[in-house]
Amino acid sequence: MDTISVLIVDDSALMRNLVGRIIERTPGLRIADKAMNGEFALAKIPLCNPDVIVLDIEMPVMNGIEFLKERRRRGIDIPVIMLSSIAKEGSRVTMECLELGAADFVTKPSGSDSPDIVSVAERLTELLIGYGTKYASKKLKRPVFIPEPAFITEQSKSSSLLSRASSALNESTQKQPSDSSAAPRAVPSFGLSAKKETGGPVVPIREGGKIEIIAIGISTGGPNALREVFKDIDPNLEQPILVVQHMPAGFTEEFANSLNNICPLEVKEAKEGDVVKKGRILIAPGNKHILVERRPLATVVHLSDAEQRNGHRPSADVLFESVAQQYQNRALGVIMTGMGRDGAAQITEMRRQGSYTLGQDEESSIVYGMPKVAFEMGGIQKQVALKDMANEINKVAREHA
Repeated sequence: MDTISVLIVDDSALMRNLVGRIIERTPGLRIADKAMNGEFALAKIPLCNPDVIVLDIEMPVMNGIEFLKERRRRGIDIPVIMLSSIAKEGSRVTMECLELGAADFVTKPSGSDSPDIVSVAERLTELLIGYGTKYASKKLKRPVFIPEPAFITEQSKSSSLLSRASSALNESTQKQPSDSSAAPRAVPSFGLSAKKETGGPVVPIREGGKIEIIAIGISTGGPNALREVFKDIDPNLEQPILVVQHMPAGFTEEFANSLNNICPLEVKEAKEGDVVKKGRILIAPGNKHILVERRPLATVVHLSDAEQRNGHRPSADVLFESVAQQYQNRALGVIMTGMGRDGAAQITEMRRQGSYTLGQDEESSIVYGMPKVAFEMGGIQKQVALKDMANEINKVAREHA
């Protein structure tokens, strides 16, 4: 059976053990090796040949930043998931890591008994399977299949992750080896095997009109995908852009700032009442839904603390639903790489209202979940590779401006 091998790099023995237990209890994942700093990690990579690396930022001898610089210099393309602190300085350094080529990040739990251990374990598992599977498939020149049930609902997926995280937590401080006789646990589907819900494309109730706004929903693989798109976005784009990127609170402001450094348009974290206008890209804050309201003099955004939808806040479905209600056939919806189905139902509703829609294709998605479900629901007009997404957005927006 193919498995995804993980190199754990952290100077804390407790954290190496905690992350290791999460990996050991996840079918389809295995520990390739462990290292206490970046220098040891570089020495071990040729020996253990990992599919993905979990990397701490603050370490002696060679820290995470220095490791990423050396990784780039040596041409190592193994994806790296950063372990980041939630502090303000931590978010800034995390964005620097993404700029240096890190694939994504997860917030580091404060300890083995921290209340956020379940969500951290869920997020870490999602990233490791997503990036590791993509890299292993490329390395082996063939698909890597992780055993899983045909379909797992959001509720059962959460239960599976909770069970796995609890097991990791309970065992993280024990010296005993894991029980190899334990029954195998179900591995989450991460949207990779979602059932097809319709037989064909949605038939819009009205023809597409002038595009006045662009809405983007994205998750796993999003930080670097958005960098790829926004660096090539048309500087003369007529339409404002709203983005839901699944990201923890405390990171989206720095994330928006990092995108603003490479994008010809203004990029900022959305604030309550911000005006939606030409030349501006607004990023939904972590842990806040974002909606739009059209007023006589201007369109503004509202932020909401309403319950999670599809397990997320912000939710792409909330944004797409708001755009469908406020703009009907005068919008462009884009759904990109990500686990699960968030955004799929409501981008399909946007299409039903007559809006234009694009989805990222399977080949270029880190996890072909959200765009796949949307496509199979009939809500996507055209699937586009990541390298072509900026040009396609520019083209559609220009043709219908």
